[in-house]
Amino acid sequence: MNTIRTAMLLAAMTALFMGVGFLIGGSGGMMIALVIAAGTNLFSYWNADKMVLSMNRAVEVDGKNAPEYYAIVQALAKQAGLPMPRTYLIDSPQPNAFATGRNPQNAAVAASTGLLQRLTHEEVAAVMAHELAHVQHRDTLTMTIVATFAGAISMLGNFAFFLGGNRNNNSPFGFVGVLAAMIVAPFAAMIVQMAVSRTREYEADRRGAEICGHPLWLASALDKIARGAERIPNPDAERNPAMAHLFIINPLHGERMDNLFSTHPSTENRIAALQAMARQMGGGGSQGTQSRAPAPTETEEPQSAGPWGKPAAPQQPAEPAAPKSNPWGRNPTGPKGRWS
Repeated sequence: MNTIRTAMLLAAMTALFMGVGFLIGGSGGMMIALVIAAGTNLFSYWNADKMVLSMNRAVEVDGKNAPEYYAIVQALAKQAGLPMPRTYLIDSPQPNAFATGRNPQNAAVAASTGLLQRLTHEEVAAVMAHELAHVQHRDTLTMTIVATFAGAISMLGNFAFFLGGNRNNNSPFGFVGVLAAMIVAPFAAMIVQMAVSRTREYEADRRGAEICGHPLWLASALDKIARGAERIPNPDAERNPAMAHLFIINPLHGERMDNLFSTHPSTENRIAALQAMARQMGGGGSQGTQSRAPAPTETEEPQSAGPWGKPAAPQQPAEPAAPKSNPWGRNPTGPKGRWS
């Protein structure tokens, strides 16, 4: 089913590409667009993951320079029955994460430094479980192809802008056709992103909660990430909005997170679904995420921080508590890496 869906998506985007090319340059422009689309298809299949990681300036890490983060991904991959994906970190204060790759054997997961600093260890585990669910469902190929094609379609709109003043262009509709391409191409790119069904996020939430075993961990993480994305810009995502649908929460800042054209379901609906799942599992659903807490001001520290972040001056107990064990291989007294 995923293979058929990917093939249909490729065909639809190729047709859209050719249509915009026809508006810009007639039959000649359509043939050029067909050649470009064929090349983009091949490039997307083999290299889209590398391109997405490069645009986000992601750095690959391992058990030596990011031991806790790497151990979380390693344990979750084993729990899900997946090969160990390549693990990346993005130097961004906005908490967020994504997965990419054409199949589970060539997958990669990436988390921002803001995610590791602002979320607890358990919440980070839930987020990475969500990304591994995308890998397991083979969403990552479709997601990376859409990111590449949406950018290419937007590029055609820019190309039409430069041709707009040329009276000798070959568009059968003249300047009106070029103007239509200028207007239609960016919206077409947005529609292509939305063509990747929002239900994949709900499915990844459900499977991610099953992998980590705690739906409320993911519910709490989504709440924190959504509030962080509202307050903290992500310049790399702003420069490349075609990548927005890859992230667990829309990384585009402020007013650009529009509900009508959003690539993600409502965070509140996702949290409600996870709370219902927790109740079905017998874990309850009323703690931690029933209502969103007021966001901290710019000068305040987050209300809670992860093991990689700066804690908000906790009160010292009379006697230091012993570290608690957990299934994700965390070793609070172990070696600390560059982002640990």
